[in-house]
Amino acid sequence: SSPTTQCGVNVNVFSVYPVPILWSQHLDNSDLVSLFGGLFPRGADQEYSAFRVGMVRFGMTDFRLTPHIDNLEVANSFAVTNCFCSQFSRGVYAIFGFYDKKSVNTITSFCETLHVSFITPSFPAEGMNQFVLQMRPDIKGPLVSLVEYYKWEKFAYLYDSDRGLSTLQVILDTAAEKKWVVTAINVGNLKDERKDEAYRSLFQDLEIRKERRIILDCEQDKVKDIMEQVITIGRHVKGYHYIIANLGFVDGDLSKIQYGGANVSGFQIVDFDDPVVAKFDQGWEALEEKEYPGADTRIRYTSALTYDAVNVMTEAFRFLHKQRIDMSRRGNSGDCLANPAVPWAQGVEIERALKQVRVDGLTGNIQFDQYGKRINYSVTVMELKNNGPVKIGYWNEVDKMVVTKSDLYPNDTMGMENKTVIVTTILEAPYVMLKKNSELFVGNDRYEGYCVDLAAEIAKHCGIRYQLRIVGDGKYGARDAETKIWNGMVGELVYGKADIAVAPLTITLVREEVIDFSKPFMSLGISIMIKKPQKSKPGVFSFLDPLAYEIWMCIVFAYIGVSVVLFLVSRFSPYEWTLEEPEDGALPLTTESNNEFGIFNSLWFSLGAFMRQGCDISPRSLSGRIVGGVWWFFTLIIISSYTANLAAFLTVERMVSPIESAEDLAKQTEIAYGTLDSGSTKEFFRRSKIALFDKMWQYMKSAEPSVFVKKTSEGVLRVRKSKGKYAYLLESTMNEYIEQRKPCDTMKVGGNLDSKGYGIATPKGSPLRNAVNLAVLKLNEQGLLDKLKNKWWYDKGECGSGGGESKEKTSALSLSNVAGVFYILVGGLGLAMMVALVEFCYKSRAEAKKMKEEVFSRSMSRLPGNSPRQESVDTARVLCVLSPASAFNLGKAGHFRGEGSGKSCGRTA
Repeated sequence: SSPTTQCGVNVNVFSVYPVPILWSQHLDNSDLVSLFGGLFPRGADQEYSAFRVGMVRFGMTDFRLTPHIDNLEVANSFAVTNCFCSQFSRGVYAIFGFYDKKSVNTITSFCETLHVSFITPSFPAEGMNQFVLQMRPDIKGPLVSLVEYYKWEKFAYLYDSDRGLSTLQVILDTAAEKKWVVTAINVGNLKDERKDEAYRSLFQDLEIRKERRIILDCEQDKVKDIMEQVITIGRHVKGYHYIIANLGFVDGDLSKIQYGGANVSGFQIVDFDDPVVAKFDQGWEALEEKEYPGADTRIRYTSALTYDAVNVMTEAFRFLHKQRIDMSRRGNSGDCLANPAVPWAQGVEIERALKQVRVDGLTGNIQFDQYGKRINYSVTVMELKNNGPVKIGYWNEVDKMVVTKSDLYPNDTMGMENKTVIVTTILEAPYVMLKKNSELFVGNDRYEGYCVDLAAEIAKHCGIRYQLRIVGDGKYGARDAETKIWNGMVGELVYGKADIAVAPLTITLVREEVIDFSKPFMSLGISIMIKKPQKSKPGVFSFLDPLAYEIWMCIVFAYIGVSVVLFLVSRFSPYEWTLEEPEDGALPLTTESNNEFGIFNSLWFSLGAFMRQGCDISPRSLSGRIVGGVWWFFTLIIISSYTANLAAFLTVERMVSPIESAEDLAKQTEIAYGTLDSGSTKEFFRRSKIALFDKMWQYMKSAEPSVFVKKTSEGVLRVRKSKGKYAYLLESTMNEYIEQRKPCDTMKVGGNLDSKGYGIATPKGSPLRNAVNLAVLKLNEQGLLDKLKNKWWYDKGECGSGGGESKEKTSALSLSNVAGVFYILVGGLGLAMMVALVEFCYKSRAEAKKMKEEVFSRSMSRLPGNSPRQESVDTARVLCVLSPASAFNLGKAGHFRGEGSGKSCGRTA
């Protein structure tokens, strides 16, 4: 299916391959045969197929073209020499073929010496070569004009030395004249096994030099390799501009760079809108790929030049036959190595006939000057837009650069109605989830969630059809630090695998450089998720919790201090000392003053005031009342504050959290913390210049085992299983959602660490961008975004929202809340009983002792020498200290008889 014969083997294309019906005609009418040779390099399958098609198409008039085809390695000068001499010895009239930098001098030398015309689609050779016909137009003029049009004054020029240095020399000469700053780099000598690494290193060096305008003077295969690495390291985004300096702009696959945002310009020699090209393209598509290798793809510009070369040779030989010029090789041995060399006499006639040809081919007007170079040609100037390569103008030798269209970026969804938009997303609850029994559904109906509903609303407003597709690697999108390749949903947009991303995708600077975001459809921030700590059980003395223990200690000291001060003030103040007056107004039996505020009464007064109870005694003096007043004010404030806090402390079961903020996380090492391995949260900490967040990043990136997780679900599971030893940093919206899901064992602590938003992403310059933006704004104004969040966060929550039944449960006190009060009550009652018993025992013992003394005293009084009168007088003196009523009662009981009543106390002798 490709030219595989070696030098010296004749291949007749008509006997080997069938001819397509579209181009088949009778070839047996002619007896005139024109021999010419063909030198094809290995791998030039499509060029060879185009050559054969041209032989069929143009060899059907009054004579027949018969080629002799050789397959060779054009970089091998010995093989080129051998094949060229083999062709010459067969008596060919002209030779069609390819060359490279290493073989061009060998071929041009043989042509000049032997007067054999060489028609080639290879790059234009330097110098004046009489017998070499250049099918490829010179690109120097269009390239310089395009650089001037873009007003570049500083750029990098990457060239392939295998194509020669003539274009480079023109660029450098023009740069010197116009004071351009050009960085010229040869990319033609890189070894294949390390070329990818070399390309990446090259562009990284260019980035350091701030070189973002680059000319690629290479063939399409090398341009393809370079562009792959450009995409890999992220140099295909907005701010970069590339000019591809060959004539086949549409020959390469530009789909991967199409949505990156970088400007890409170039030239196209084959105009597929031209009727001649369109007709050829129709026949080309009808070819069988097995019989015509390369026919399954659009014809490249080198193949089009090959086809046009056959046309040129046909026209030249037709002219020679009409002129009846004898082109026989009789008398010429055909030895190209003869010394001295014998040129072919008719070679000059053939050379002149070839240069006089003027036809319209696939590459436009074909015309040559006296040196065999193309003249009066036109080149289309192309730019890569979001909808593919687009013509922006043309270049010719007369008008130079002519721009016909300057702004072709689409701003609406025209052309999207008949296309199914690929929506990339990620399985992440509650945004996108598989339905139960999802295998029973097909297409978008398999999924449910916030983003599923949002995508449906967006599609409705934009009027498009869409298909949800889960991202293959399950990642949101980050760029690898070494390879610079984007992964996740961002990568699918950058590399043209998806048209839009509807997912919880955070809007960040690095992502905005390579894709476009809509207005945020949800606002959020980075938050901390920890395992919900166990609810603290109320202690026996939980009623003391409303006030700190330090306050309780101060209250105790204040109570003692106030009591002591009151005692001292009462002692010093004369107004606190009073004489005891009898109840019936009689004169007191003694002149001693009495003070009610002893130390025990002072303590009792202070305690009564603190407990908000009354007391039988009150200060009489101004100083005592001041002490009492300030103590009452103090107790008023303390008791009010205590009562206010008591309800909250007794009715709410508190959870003691070891972490309350990012500062708490950063200053400890017992609890590990991490983020999603590929996402905006990790990028936030990596890029942060804030000391706290930088400290956290240094810990996270060096922690062993790794604290990063591949999926959010993995991070949540790690929190739940870590027994409080792992905290997960994630977006607050996801944190709030998970907190509402069973087993309800996670919680959000602290405030958000930053403020950001989720946006709908599209490739750079996508026609969907404006429509999606307007749809998001409209949904927000209608309140639909809030409704969707309530639906998927709280309406479907599984842990309750703090209202209804759960609220009633938290408002009821349990026995454990007030158990300490009962303990104190029981303890107080027991203590009172014990004190009463002690008092009773003590008093009984004292009374018993006193009675013994009285018995002894009475016994002594009955002894001889003691008269009854004396006993009565002694008893009366004892009763004088009693009140009249007491004395009367005692006398009535028989203990005192005879000498008056209590009224005589004090007058007794």
